[in-house]
Amino acid sequence: MDTLILGIDDSGRGPVLGPMVLAGCLITEETEKEFRKLGVRDSKQLTPKRRGFLEQLIRDKAVALSVRVTNPDEIDGKNHDGINLNDIEAHMAARIINDINNVSNADGTKIKVVIDCPSPNRTKWRDGVLVKIDNLSNLEISCEHKADRNHVAVSAASILAKEERERQMRALKEKYGNEMGSGYSSDPITRKFLAKNVKKLKNHGIFRKSWKTWKKAHADSGQKKLV
Repeated sequence: MDTLILGIDDSGRGPVLGPMVLAGCLITEETEKEFRKLGVRDSKQLTPKRRGFLEQLIRDKAVALSVRVTNPDEIDGKNHDGINLNDIEAHMAARIINDINNVSNADGTKIKVVIDCPSPNRTKWRDGVLVKIDNLSNLEISCEHKADRNHVAVSAASILAKEERERQMRALKEKYGNEMGSGYSSDPITRKFLAKNVKKLKNHGIFRKSWKTWKKAHADSGQKKLV
């Protein structure tokens, strides 16, 4: 069998609203070539329509997939315990590797794992992933910056992660309205939604209350009431 390639990437690290998603996509070298010809690339370089089409193709042709969602309450809880977003993502990456290696690779085939590294310190972050992996004997693990642009398997993972994040956001919008925007602090629609609902929806588990953006909006809301 071809050497297997497992790409891992995230979507939604920075938003003040909604979950973070990490996805892993396991493919053969032959499928990697096919994906490249079909235009599988970093999700940020694709239109929503093309991204949706490629997601289905990736799901059909991948050897195995793992998609994990971390909700705002969990992110806040970890932050409260001194576990930052990089640590959370290292734990999620290791769980994805364990998911796929334990269940989908019983014969011990060699897997080349490439992770899009979220930390400036690639070596330290990689070490944080390695200590959480059950079996390293058949794994070759690298953590790279811009891996989603340089490795097709990571590009495929970025598409899976982005599409799941979008599904999660659509579900939230069905419940709370489209005026929540993208969920990112840079989005004026999101900032307006946050200012309007920072207290009303405080305990609904949709905001990352450990984020400075939420804390400022919450403080500003209190000041307005004092005026």
